Amino acid sequence: MLAFVIPLCMGVIGAAAVLNLVRLVQGPDMPDRVLALDTLYINALAMIVLFGIWLASDLFFEAALLIAVMGFVSTVAVGKHLLHGDIID
Repeated sequence: MLAFVIPLCMGVIGAAAVLNLVRLVQGPDMPDRVLALDTLYINALAMIVLFGIWLASDLFFEAALLIAVMGFVSTVAVGKHLLHGDIID
């Protein structure tokens, strides 16, 4: 069952990532682009976790955790830059 479901989910998440790339390129303003980039790293995170489940490897989960932390920090930094114009006060 997982041999059918995991590739299907990877295809759906891949399609969502392509749509996020379109929003990232065509976004009318900067907050739309930041949200598209945030959603894109979440899609990449889901893809890595699914791949780790598919291969039954723990290494992919550690990589997903690192991507999640870096994505959160970068989203906060870009949001602070958009609000105040400076990251470090």
